[in-house]
Amino acid sequence: MQTSSASNSALKCWDLIAVIIWLTGFAFEAGGDYQLARFKADPANKGKLLNTGFWSVTRHPNYWGDAVQWWGFYLLALISGAWWTVFSPIIMTYLLRNVSGVAMLEKSLKDTKPGYAEYIANTPAFMPRILPRRKNS
Repeated sequence: MQTSSASNSALKCWDLIAVIIWLTGFAFEAGGDYQLARFKADPANKGKLLNTGFWSVTRHPNYWGDAVQWWGFYLLALISGAWWTVFSPIIMTYLLRNVSGVAMLEKSLKDTKPGYAEYIANTPAFMPRILPRRKNS
């Protein structure tokens, strides 16, 4: 059976969307790790809090990026007909957000890192805030 060029184009479009989602996750995960490594390598930053770059829009860009990559992989699987693989990104997102990633790290940081309470008040834990925060008038 031959596919029409319209359905073939739609498939390529969904493939591209899945790859863009995965690349977004990769940028957050790898970029966040890179920024943190550079920040920690500078002795002048000892005891300070990284809150620029990816770290200004989410407190855990590496965990967020990892979850987004899982969703990109899932979309590729879904395109191929493997809808049932949705459990993988759901479980990984849950674990990263509520068990082994954000939740575990936050417990230690909020009591030991100076300025972390203010950082918590102004920066989302997981999903990035892309739009600026509204000012109360």
